[in-house]
Amino acid sequence: MNAQRFKKLASTLYIQVIVGLAAGILLGYFYPDIGVELKPLGDLFIKLIKMLLAPIIFASVVVGIARMGSVRETGRVGAKAMLYFEICSTLSLVLSLIVVNLMKPGVGMNIDPTHIDTASIKSYTLAAQHHTTLEFLMNIVPNSVVGAFAQGDMLQIILFSLLFSFALNRLGSKVTPLIDGLDMFLHGMFGVVRIVMHLAPIGAFGGIAFTIAKYGIGTLNSFAELMAAVYLTCILFVVLVLGTVMRYCRVPLWGFLKYIKDEILIVLGTASTEAVLPQMMQKMEAMGCQKKVVGLVLPTGYTFNADGTAIYLAMAAIFIAQATNIDLTIWEQLGILGVMMLTSKGSAGVAGAGFVALAATLASMHKIPLSGLVLLVGIDRFLNEARAVTNLIGNGVATIAVARWEGALDLEQMNRAFAASAAGRDVSVPTEVAPLAEKPLAVPGEHVSPSASL
Repeated sequence: MNAQRFKKLASTLYIQVIVGLAAGILLGYFYPDIGVELKPLGDLFIKLIKMLLAPIIFASVVVGIARMGSVRETGRVGAKAMLYFEICSTLSLVLSLIVVNLMKPGVGMNIDPTHIDTASIKSYTLAAQHHTTLEFLMNIVPNSVVGAFAQGDMLQIILFSLLFSFALNRLGSKVTPLIDGLDMFLHGMFGVVRIVMHLAPIGAFGGIAFTIAKYGIGTLNSFAELMAAVYLTCILFVVLVLGTVMRYCRVPLWGFLKYIKDEILIVLGTASTEAVLPQMMQKMEAMGCQKKVVGLVLPTGYTFNADGTAIYLAMAAIFIAQATNIDLTIWEQLGILGVMMLTSKGSAGVAGAGFVALAATLASMHKIPLSGLVLLVGIDRFLNEARAVTNLIGNGVATIAVARWEGALDLEQMNRAFAASAAGRDVSVPTEVAPLAEKPLAVPGEHVSPSASL
C-alpha cells in the first residue's frame, strides 16, 4: 500500500516539479558551470507553450463569444473585467507604496548615481524610448493577421478574435458547424498541452539551475531587504486583497491555490506566466467558469492585470530613490504611481517587460536617476519569480470574480473540481458548461442557498 501510494505521489506533476526545482537549485549552487549551460531546457519548454498560445487564445475567444449570441453581453463582460483590473492594479500599487516606505530597503546604501556603469541596462533604456502609450495603442492593430499569429502578439490576436467572433454572431446558425469545429480543435490543442506539460519538471529544473548558477545565492544576500519587501507585499496582496475578493465570491482562496499548485510551481521555476496559460484556461473551465468568460478575461488579464508587475514597479522605483538619497514627497510618489498605471499596461510582449516598464517610468518622471536600474540587474530574475506567481494568481482570481459577477460560475462543479484535484485525480475540461441563470452576486449577510454556498 505504501509503495503504491509513493508511486502515485511520485507520478503527480507538482511533486515532479518540486523535485526539479530542488535538483536545479543544488546543481546551480554546487556546479555553476553546468547550471549556466542548462538555460536552453527552460527556454525550450516555454517555446513549446508559446507555440500553442496563439491558436488556443483564438479558438477560446471565438468559441466563447460566438456562442454568447449577443455583442452587448461581450461588451458587458469586457467592461466588468477592465473595471476589476484597474481597481486591483491601484490597490497593488498603494499597498506597495505603504510597505516600501515602512521597510525602507534602500535607505543607507548611499549610492552615487553619477558613478554607476549603465552599460548593462542599455538595451532596456533603448526599449523604454519606444514604450509610449500611443505606440502601445497603435500596436494593438496588427499589420497583418498572419503576422500577429506568427509573432504571438496576444493583444493583436485578441482583437482579431473579437472581430471574427462578432462577424460570426451576425451570420447566425449557418456558421454553427464552423464554431463546433473550432471547439473540437480547441480540445485537440488542450490535448497537446497535456503532452507538453510532461516536460514541465525539466523546464523548471533548467530554469532555476541557470538562475542560481548565473546570479548566485550571494546576490540574494546583498539585496535581502528589497527581496523580503517585494515577497512580503506579494503575499499580503494575495492574502488581503485577493482573499477579500474570493470571500466575496464564496470561493476559498486556499482551495483555489491548491487547485492551481502545479501552475504556481511551474511559474516559480520558469518565471513565465505564459508557460501555463493554456493549462490555466483549461482548469478555469473545469472548475465551472463559463468559456465565454475564461476566453475573454484570462488572456486579456495577462496585459491589463499584472498585479505582481505593478508591485515590482512601485517598490523598485522607490528603492532606487532611497538608495540614491533622493527624497520624494508623498505627492511625487503618488505621481509615480499614476505614471505606472499607464507604463505597466504597455509592457506585455516585450522582453524584460518589467525592466522596460520601470525604465519608461523613471525616464518620464526625470526625478529618479535611470542609472539606478543597474542596482536591480542582479536580482531582477529572483524578483521576477515573485511577480510572475502573483500575476498568475491575480488573473485566476479575476476570472473567478468576473464569472461570479456574471452568474457564470457553477459552484457545485467548482467543488467537484477542487475535490478531484485534492484527491490527485486528473481534472478534465467538460465538453460544455451549462448556462447559469443571470443573477446578482450575493453579498455578505444575504441568505445563500445550500447549493450555492461552500
